[in-house]
Amino acid sequence: MSASREKQNRQAAGGRTDPKTAREAQQRKEEKRSNLLYGVIAAVVLIGVIASFIWRSDFIPKMTTAATIDGETYSAAEVGYYYQSAYRNFINQNSYLINYLGLNTSASLKSQEISADAASILGIEVPGADAESDGEPAEGEDAADTGDASTGMTWHDFFMDQALDNMTVIQAALKAADAEGFTAPAGVQAQYDDNMDSLKSTAAASGLSVGQYLKGNFGAGVTEKVYGEQLMRVLRYSAYVDAYQDSLTYSDSELEEVYNADRNTYDHVSYEIASISGTAESTTDAEGNTVEPTEAESAAALAAAQDAAKAMLEGVQAGEALEDLAEEYDGTYNNNEQGSYNAGSVTSEWLYDSSRKAGDSAVLEDGTVQYVVVFHDRFRDETPTIDIRHILVPLGTATLTQEDEGYDDEQAQLKADAHAKAEELLAQWQSGEATEDSFAALAMAESVDGSKYDGGLYTEVYQGQMVTEFNDWCFEPSRQPGDTGVVDTQYGAHVMYFSGVNMNRWQSRAASALRNEAYAAWEEDLTEGVAVQRNESGLKLIG
Repeated sequence: MSASREKQNRQAAGGRTDPKTAREAQQRKEEKRSNLLYGVIAAVVLIGVIASFIWRSDFIPKMTTAATIDGETYSAAEVGYYYQSAYRNFINQNSYLINYLGLNTSASLKSQEISADAASILGIEVPGADAESDGEPAEGEDAADTGDASTGMTWHDFFMDQALDNMTVIQAALKAADAEGFTAPAGVQAQYDDNMDSLKSTAAASGLSVGQYLKGNFGAGVTEKVYGEQLMRVLRYSAYVDAYQDSLTYSDSELEEVYNADRNTYDHVSYEIASISGTAESTTDAEGNTVEPTEAESAAALAAAQDAAKAMLEGVQAGEALEDLAEEYDGTYNNNEQGSYNAGSVTSEWLYDSSRKAGDSAVLEDGTVQYVVVFHDRFRDETPTIDIRHILVPLGTATLTQEDEGYDDEQAQLKADAHAKAEELLAQWQSGEATEDSFAALAMAESVDGSKYDGGLYTEVYQGQMVTEFNDWCFEPSRQPGDTGVVDTQYGAHVMYFSGVNMNRWQSRAASALRNEAYAAWEEDLTEGVAVQRNESGLKLIG
């Protein structure tokens, strides 16, 4: 087992709160809060009734200030919107890591401390930790304890910090946007309207009012008004950031400089590779128990793999095909025409060695696995990217399943209906101004794809990025700016508008890296000196 896998297993096994215990602890906290709130009822009935009504009506979270950012105050409900958004985004983006991080999504976030290992994975600076630490236990410290060391920070603290950081950036950006007289594009209002309509339909489908649905998902005090106001702020911020990044352009020499500084990142390699496992297989005894291989058996299996790899290499150097040799020696073969660099990989380090030349071959060992590799070429992707607009007409709702008779006929009809609708939209566009702007307007009105809010536009699309039919239409060699058509895919029918050819793929990647760097510096400048004041009496109402 590798050191990294051992570390992951420690994280998965340790530093986690039992769900039942966490829930009981949270219930006790809530009971204590309720007791404090309603404790005056016996003495002053009227005040108690008012307090009870205020709490249940969410008035306190809506009115209590939780934070002040650059002079603008935010209620607990407003901060709660960003807190829950940060939490939900984190879960969606890191679902594969949740167990390793020791985050129990069924328990109170306030009751769970972040372990030292989780902090390391997330890049959280642990108070008092040695920045130069190599992860080894200190003298007298049990190595088994280092992975579960407490950071003193709860998951609630982590998401609260994220929420306030996000709010600070948005606040600063919107202030700058207002100072510049920035006007959000029409897509912002369209996206807002669609989101609010979706909110209402989702709540209704759940048998809840919008207020009940929001309270259950975002916490006390997050009403439709609060949700809508913060949603619009986020959308305006996003539009302002997009406008900033779209304004950034780079010369060929600047892109070349980026490329030359890190060629491995931008270059591809073509090569053949065959692998043979040198791991001895376990067996099963008469009782069905697994019997691990002995050291002698493991050594023999490794030696056999090494001999086979050596024989394959000799065959390749004698002119035989690696694919045939892999079949002969029970290896696994792959021909990669556009491999990418993977730092630390044995094969990548060999393939990307600056001395490598066409026809080079070698046996590489990674643990017990033996690789026979043949290098063909190293190159950067000079294929052009393209800009495309489209209107997606989705397939209608099917009533039959694959097991039902008539399923294929129904699917064919749904596809035909979508195609016919797409042809109608194309004809509608052609009968009007038939410009790219008018196509963008039609996309915003008719498309169901997320790009509709930007007039159906996708920029710097590269070869192979989209589904096959879509991709083939875009990269047809004779394609010219202004070309239109209808393309059918598994998602429905697409009305296509070819905007034109953009920069080469490697240039697109280099420009993206420069934009990201520029945005990070821009954000830092925006938020420099912005004062954030936390009101703990308001913050405690969140989560």
